[in-house]
Amino acid sequence: MSDAFQVLKIDHEAITTVLRRLSAGPGGARQRLAERLIIEVTKHETVEEEFFWPAVREHVSGGGAPADEATAQEQHVKSALQELDGLSAGDPRFEEPLSGLIGEIRAHLTFEETRVWPPLRRALTGTQAAELGTALMKGKSLAPTHPDPGIAPEPGILKASGAMTAAADRLKDAATGRGRD
Repeated sequence: MSDAFQVLKIDHEAITTVLRRLSAGPGGARQRLAERLIIEVTKHETVEEEFFWPAVREHVSGGGAPADEATAQEQHVKSALQELDGLSAGDPRFEEPLSGLIGEIRAHLTFEETRVWPPLRRALTGTQAAELGTALMKGKSLAPTHPDPGIAPEPGILKASGAMTAAADRLKDAATGRGRD
């Protein structure tokens, strides 16, 4: 069983790999890479907002401040992802949101790993970290694949809207072939 930090580290590594490939410049796979980035970041941020940030608020002394900062960063990233979602790599508007996103996402991942993970790791027992990891993995399998910054990053709201939104996203993805590697 993976703990929360292992689950999130795997996500961060996958996202970083896509960012590195996108940073290499234009190429034939750019559209697919952007789709993969949108899907992975959307799922990752959704489960963080539903499970991880509430754990930070509950278990870390003063955890509300970094959780608020992170969710604000995530909302900004989701807005930029939404702008990018659906644009073709050949569209002249494609590069602008993408170039800004690369740096923002890298900074956000670094923020989480350096400012949030260490105090939460100290605060959680091994069992709590494992239970949080299980919740993150399960949540990710059910998370939406299209960003929607209009959905408030509140666990109750995400739980209520998540399943329907995710089902609709997966139907759209299946119909269009989006996210197939």
